[in-house]
Amino acid sequence: MKILIILPNWLGDAVMATPAIELLALYYPQARFTFVGSFVSIEALKYHPKCEKAVVDETKKAPNRMKATYELAKELGSFHMAISFRNQIHASLLLKLTGSVLCIAKKSWHSMFLLSHTPTIKTNQHLCRQYAQLAMINTDAWDKNTPKLKLYIPSKRFEKPTMGINAGATYGSAKRWYPERFAEVAREFSDKYEIIIFGGPNEVEMADEIESYLKSSGVSNYTNLAGKTSIKELCEFIGGCSLFVTNDSGPMHVAAAYQVPTVAIFGPTKHTETSQWMNKKSKIVRHDMECAPCMRRECPLGHHECMKSIMASEVIEAAKKLDI
Repeated sequence: MKILIILPNWLGDAVMATPAIELLALYYPQARFTFVGSFVSIEALKYHPKCEKAVVDETKKAPNRMKATYELAKELGSFHMAISFRNQIHASLLLKLTGSVLCIAKKSWHSMFLLSHTPTIKTNQHLCRQYAQLAMINTDAWDKNTPKLKLYIPSKRFEKPTMGINAGATYGSAKRWYPERFAEVAREFSDKYEIIIFGGPNEVEMADEIESYLKSSGVSNYTNLAGKTSIKELCEFIGGCSLFVTNDSGPMHVAAAYQVPTVAIFGPTKHTETSQWMNKKSKIVRHDMECAPCMRRECPLGHHECMKSIMASEVIEAAKKLDI
């Protein structure tokens, strides 16, 4: 059985889709997957043992995206089942153009006209459950249990206990706590852990700020990997950490996939929908505020109080509860 899966664009969302993918693998044991997605989602998920083909969707870069989508569909061919975890018109169109018999996507104005199965998925539940419900919509036997996150990239084994610090969040500045406070947390644990500073190519400056704060505090047992890792290496290194402190971000979900003890700092986003799925070794630090969650990329009120009000001492306290 051939199944086409269009992955979410963001790293964190792609990782949150892995329980749904595991359910598909469980209920269709003879299935072979073809993944289509962004570069980051493909790099993270292409190691699945049932993945026989992984394609980076670059149709957005084409002069004529409609034509590029048609050409990609013809290259992929037809499938017994095609499912999109991306609620976008070009994703629905791609599914339709493959000529697959069973095409599934969340109900929207475009999917309901193009595809065979377009269920209404309740959004007031964790995104992992939303993806799982979508994947199992054609399966009567599903018992509604959603498994843990799963990545097939082996974690790195560090010689010494290692703490990861992730101050970035690709979605926008509203989700980011402050470099000096991350540094304060890292300094508190530097006697017990080696420190790794993580960050993407656009977060190097922020990571350098953390490094500068650590250096001025006399901390030297750190490594700054911001902008220096591939997606595979990022997963390997995070998976090997003994403790991880992070914003709500893709790396947070990577840590959850490896069951790394994690403290996540939430401000403008809904922790009920995007928290560390089934990671019992995790804590969330957040404050109830009238203006949060606003789900905005930047603070619309200009004060960023949902993150500014969270002190380093609160995060340190939460981390110490996991520090066993």
